Amino acid sequence: QLQLVESGGGLVQPGGSLKLSCTAALLNLENRNIGWFRQAPGKEREGVSCSRFRDGATYYADSVKGRFTISRDNAKNTVTLQIDSLKPEDTATYYCAADAPFKIISQMQALCAPRYEYDYWGQGTQVTVST
Repeated sequence: QLQLVESGGGLVQPGGSLKLSCTAALLNLENRNIGWFRQAPGKEREGVSCSRFRDGATYYADSVKGRFTISRDNAKNTVTLQIDSLKPEDTATYYCAADAPFKIISQMQALCAPRYEYDYWGQGTQVTVST
């Protein structure tokens, strides 16, 4: 059974927007650090935005800063990634990942490191930016 499920991907023109969602049926996301990653064909996985559970701190990769916004809706057990001003280079499969519960992390950048060991990963949602 899938623990994390992403949705909201699609085909959008440059400059457009999408809202990606990450939900969990059996995990409580409120007490877990969450990361959004993406991977394009032939490229390494890239951490684009991460959220720390204990204080709501967020981190954004330089490539998406000012265009992407991560947020939590604890009532819905959902973490969303609002992506605006999309560029063709944003084309990738986007994944969300959930950390072990109540894990303390001091450096936000570590959460978005490509090899950070998250407990759960979703199956991914495709974002394609093209005319």
